[in-house]
Amino acid sequence: MKILIINGPNLNLLGKREKSTYGDKDFDSYFNLLKEIFPIVDLEYFQSNIEGEIIDKIHQAGFTYEGIIINAGAYTHTSVAIRDAIASVNTPVVEVHISNTLTREEFRHKSIIGPVCKGCIMGFGLDSYRLGIESFLKK
Repeated sequence: MKILIINGPNLNLLGKREKSTYGDKDFDSYFNLLKEIFPIVDLEYFQSNIEGEIIDKIHQAGFTYEGIIINAGAYTHTSVAIRDAIASVNTPVVEVHISNTLTREEFRHKSIIGPVCKGCIMGFGLDSYRLGIESFLKK
C-alpha cells in the first residue's frame, strides 16, 4: 500500500513553532517513527508552503496511490484550489490536524477541503497522522 502524507504551510517548523499547540517534535523524526510502525506501508512525505506545489503533488499521486493524508495548514480554511484538486482525483484523501481546530479561533472552524475528503482526524497531536494511516488499513 502506497500512502502520501502532505503537509502545508508552516508545518516545516514543527518542533520550533507554537510548541503549546503543535508540540516539540519535528515532523521528520515523527515520519521515521511512522515508517517503523507501518513497515508494510510505502510511506512518502511532502511539505510545501506553496499552494500550487501542493496541488501538483495531489495530481501526481491522486491516480496511483492508495491514500493521501493531508494537513493543509491554513489552506484548509482558504484554498478552493486544493479542495478542487482533491475532488478531481481518484485516491481517497484523509484530512488531519495536529490540534483540534474547533477549539481554536473561529476562522479555523470551517474546512473547505473537508467535504471532499474521506474523513477528518484532529486534535490527537502528531498521532493524528498515525490514525490517518490506520484508517486506510482497516477494511
